[in-house]
Amino acid sequence: MKNLFERTSSNWVRYSEYEWKETEDGTLYLTPTKTAQPSIYDPLSEYQRIVLDAINIGRMESQKKTPQEIQKAIQQFAVKYGLLGFMTALPTTPGFMDYEAVYLPKNHFIREESMSTEDYLNLFFPFDKPDVVKRGVESMWNIHNDRVMMALAMTMSDKPMAVNMSFQREYAERYEWMKQQFIDIAFTHLTSVLFYEDYDTMTPEQRLLMQQGMEAFGGIAPTYRIALLDKPTIVWDFHSLILGVQMMFSFMLTDTEKPIRICKHCLQTFVASRPSAIFCSPQCKNKYNVYKSRAKDKKE
Repeated sequence: MKNLFERTSSNWVRYSEYEWKETEDGTLYLTPTKTAQPSIYDPLSEYQRIVLDAINIGRMESQKKTPQEIQKAIQQFAVKYGLLGFMTALPTTPGFMDYEAVYLPKNHFIREESMSTEDYLNLFFPFDKPDVVKRGVESMWNIHNDRVMMALAMTMSDKPMAVNMSFQREYAERYEWMKQQFIDIAFTHLTSVLFYEDYDTMTPEQRLLMQQGMEAFGGIAPTYRIALLDKPTIVWDFHSLILGVQMMFSFMLTDTEKPIRICKHCLQTFVASRPSAIFCSPQCKNKYNVYKSRAKDKKE
């Protein structure tokens, strides 16, 4: 596992502060604040934390958490890791600015198979519009009077224009879309857990249904290259944090030596140090045994 994540060319951007804002029609978005400062980091250096946080957020609604609690958790996720990059994750290519329109495969969020570039950008810039000029396949993007955003765009100039634009302070993502993405990851993990734990008690039809549900997980595959560093190294390249999380999650889900577990006491997701581990910490193990002993005494 470690060798898979030693290097990556896909640095991501996170801001120091985010806020929830509503459009006139009541749609809730998460966006960096006006004074938030960007920083660049390598998501794969924090892959375990990112995946575990994503799963735990995805389980919050089923745990009867309030919308306010879920929003706070998503906001904290963004501060730690950035927004998910829906704008470049949903189309058939992150380089959609080089085409006359935006083409979309089937997804949870947008029903149209294609959209004009202007209409598509409006979904992610609902408050302040970027200065984009689009003529057929040609496009131009300008930044005015913001040195920090200019410097960030220059730093990320090797990425497709749309990816670079999604790092700007005006970019925003819908709450319902973000929540659903986390739910999908959590559901996929839970499906894999239940499939093996309940395998003997399931009917063949139930097993088939769960297998088909698992096959639906995934998205556009990341690209990679080999870099000759201190040794030959795989360099992963993805153009949205969603794709990065899916890739990290897929490797972790199939890691039999250090599987992703749900703690038997606190019910939080954790990476097990050994395949047989069922508690996230010695403290949870002790608490579980104490409560179990008390319950037994009370029953007797």
